Amino acid sequence: MKGSSGKPRSGAVRKGGHNKQVGTGGHGRKALEGKGPTPKAEDRAWHKAGKAKAARERYAAAGGKGAPGQRGKSVAGAPRGATGASRRAKTGDESEIVTGRNSVVEALRTRIPATTLYLASRIEMDDRVKEASKIATNRGIPILEVTRPELDRLAGEGAVHQGIALKVPPYEYAHPIELLDEVLARDEPPLFVALDGITDARNLGAIIRSTAAFGGHGVIVPQRRSVGVNAGAWKTSAGAAARIPVAMAPNLTQTLKAMQQRGLFVLGLDGDGDVSLPGLDFADRPIVIVVGSEGKGLSRLVTETCDAVVSIPISSATESLNAGIAASVTLYEIARLRAAQA
Repeated sequence: MKGSSGKPRSGAVRKGGHNKQVGTGGHGRKALEGKGPTPKAEDRAWHKAGKAKAARERYAAAGGKGAPGQRGKSVAGAPRGATGASRRAKTGDESEIVTGRNSVVEALRTRIPATTLYLASRIEMDDRVKEASKIATNRGIPILEVTRPELDRLAGEGAVHQGIALKVPPYEYAHPIELLDEVLARDEPPLFVALDGITDARNLGAIIRSTAAFGGHGVIVPQRRSVGVNAGAWKTSAGAAARIPVAMAPNLTQTLKAMQQRGLFVLGLDGDGDVSLPGLDFADRPIVIVVGSEGKGLSRLVTETCDAVVSIPISSATESLNAGIAASVTLYEIARLRAAQA
């Protein structure tokens, strides 16, 4: 086709020869082949599992013994008190900030692991501030004096810090199966408590304390829809969180099944259970006690996984026990029966 000038229009001819079909030359082949299988979570640097893997590698490279996530580590939250509140730290890491004079003093009294005590410049040194400073000094916790605007930033929007704050690093959880293997290696009959949807930190703290009191080996919490070990739980445990490890299960049902394969007997607690707690026949076996959530109880999948569902007899049908008390009563009865059979 020619234009008015008699010359071919540039867009009307195809370069590269007559009557030849022009292909991609294979340039689109990679797009058609796809990107291959999805990498595992731990191989994705941005994923939580990838970050945890990188942290373990850094820990091992630094000469650490064992993987991070073992017992006796720190906590990830803080208590809500009458004069203070728990807030996520705004420092770019996963630490928490305990604010308020009463809350900070209570946290230090219960020996919650902490890394820094912050005091506002020209703070009024009342008895609570003096006690917090004394405890921090005795425990070797650094005390930093900061401006009030800096303390406002650390505490988070809306927090009433009263010129004092405590930085608490995140709790590092054990792995449930590794924890079980440690107990089995000691040739002890395992006794664990697993929480199915517990959301109250005080219940978690009370269960940790009861587990320590009655010879339990650890507490297992699910990764989702469950309270974690925070300062509220640590405070309620009255220091037992320093002695009893807490493990986190990515999937509670699968973890319980894996423990069953290692010989553990899974007992769920429910008011409508078909097995009565007094004189429990299974007390001498390796046991995992599963405690349901405060409102809904055991989930369907967990109930189906249990080897038996146990009920605690109470005097009135209109009354019920909260999760912490139910776990305590069950742990006591198992400890009593084991002692009688010893």
